[in-house]
Amino acid sequence: MNKYKQIKVVDLFCGVGGLTCGLKQAGLNVVAGFDSDETCKYAYEYNNEAKFICADISNLDSNKINSFYKKNDIKVLVGCAPCQTFSKQTNKYKDRVKDKKWTLLNYFTEHINNVEPDVVSMENVPELIKFDIFENFKNNLTDKGYHISYQIVNCAEYGLPQKRKRLVLLASKFGEINLIKPNPCKKKKNVEDVLKNLPPLKAGEINNKDPLHRCPKLSEINIRRIKQSKPGGTWRDWDESLLPECYKKPTGGTYSSVYGRMRWNAPSPTMTTQFYIYGTGRYGHPDQNRALSLREGAILQTFPKNYKFTKDNEAITYKVLGRQIGNAVPVDLGKIIGQSIKKHIESL
Repeated sequence: MNKYKQIKVVDLFCGVGGLTCGLKQAGLNVVAGFDSDETCKYAYEYNNEAKFICADISNLDSNKINSFYKKNDIKVLVGCAPCQTFSKQTNKYKDRVKDKKWTLLNYFTEHINNVEPDVVSMENVPELIKFDIFENFKNNLTDKGYHISYQIVNCAEYGLPQKRKRLVLLASKFGEINLIKPNPCKKKKNVEDVLKNLPPLKAGEINNKDPLHRCPKLSEINIRRIKQSKPGGTWRDWDESLLPECYKKPTGGTYSSVYGRMRWNAPSPTMTTQFYIYGTGRYGHPDQNRALSLREGAILQTFPKNYKFTKDNEAITYKVLGRQIGNAVPVDLGKIIGQSIKKHIESL
């Protein structure tokens, strides 16, 4: 490979830049990100020094993507199409196929065919592997002459402080490409390793030095519930008087993954877009009587502690920031993907 050729990366479905940030930490030059959520623009550009283009991938002209590459660049195209519709939380097939997001992976394929990048990376939820839409995506790459590899990654095995499983696919026109393997000698991270030294908060409080270190108020009954919640336990630890009516029914046993506390000595559960809400998962703080703060969620998603999500004095909205942080590719996973691509290209 000509050492004077430059690697240029474009990130589709870039959000606030989790994947882009990780790729840049790996030493790759990410020049632009595309996403339909304009609220992500400030964080993406401020932290990553890359251009944010607000655009719907489903009606985007591929020439707009191509304009960020020069003739002799090594073109890398990466993306994580919104994944909720493929998640195991979306139970009914008919609900999936009615969702506009179902077809976004097909548009990713269309842009790959038009742009003809040298290297492709696609990241998504593991459940995607079960569907024809993934098989079609994979077969198209093979038909276009790409060498592909894919695997389901447990982020905790790569040293991330979060039990998050993701499907990662890599494809290259140059030859065989693989995700680097976890380092068995590297210390695995737990919640305590990354959150222990943050200032304590009460439910509803905002830290005066970091406006992102804030958590919502809890109702009186939820305060009583979280006080009876044990790290790693469930609502079964509560007095019966605290149980919602639906949990008293025989079917209530299926709700075991909500209203839980995290454990200091284990990775966190998967961060979703509602990680700041105590009742939507195991998002209770290990020993403080509250849910996670927005900053804690960002740290568990491995965003740098100085990653800036809003402008100075801009109003912070839990729903918006929760969506941005929970939907992001963890930065450290992005770095692993970037290191894998860089190692592949440098070996040519």
